[in-house]
Amino acid sequence: MKDLAGKVAAITGAGSGIGRALAHVFAAEGMHIAAADVDADALATLASELERRGTPALTLRVDVADAQAVAGFADATRARFGAVHVVCNNAGVCPVGPAWETTLEDWRWVVDVNLWGVIHGVHAFVPHLLRQDEGHIVNTASVAGLIAPAGFGAYSLTKHGVVALSEALYHDLRERGAAIGVSVLCPAYVPTQLAATVARRSATRVTPPATRAKEDALREAVHAGRLTADDIARQVVDAVRADRFYVLPHPRIDGAIRARMEDILGRRAPRDPMRP
Repeated sequence: MKDLAGKVAAITGAGSGIGRALAHVFAAEGMHIAAADVDADALATLASELERRGTPALTLRVDVADAQAVAGFADATRARFGAVHVVCNNAGVCPVGPAWETTLEDWRWVVDVNLWGVIHGVHAFVPHLLRQDEGHIVNTASVAGLIAPAGFGAYSLTKHGVVALSEALYHDLRERGAAIGVSVLCPAYVPTQLAATVARRSATRVTPPATRAKEDALREAVHAGRLTADDIARQVVDAVRADRFYVLPHPRIDGAIRARMEDILGRRAPRDPMRP
């Protein structure tokens, strides 16, 4: 999909971070924006920003864990703009800590948002794209969908699921002969509000020391990220135009991905991806 001007982008998790950057970068390409987020205040700020730049926009508070809410977002987008062309299933959360210390509540939270949120987006939007036989799906995973660092069991489980779903979706659409592209975005650390979301949730309960240490390390790593959310969003636009499936903005992580593949094919125990 090379010509984006006048087309419609629907983005979840659009209130901050990569989602907000996607909204602005697609708007700069002349696209109309449908933005969803669970944070109504962040959406209001985004709506004001898009209005100032003259971008036709729809904003809707949506919890992506709710299938009906995501379906409603898809319907509202079609009702407002008459079509949808680029769908970014981007909303995500990241609890950290050893797998056995991650509460069952947090396991359900991360699976509901990170994995079911993407499933709901695919289920709600792909039928629209098939009917118009045009479009592109972008699913936000993570490098944690390609490796599995200690302390990220719940997060990695969901992001591996997003990568697998995206690959299967790509093959499903090719088998159908549909003119619909698929990309899976796998960034490493990017300065966003992801760590702050973890900290706010953690502050409401007693957190084991090992988990607290992982949260502190995540916050430092996120803040030290060299690529900005805008950098990532521009790579997504390039991927949509080029119909590129894998979007890996951080080449420095390639060695860890390669090591995992080598360990699998060599039938070896996995090396620690954070200790090359």
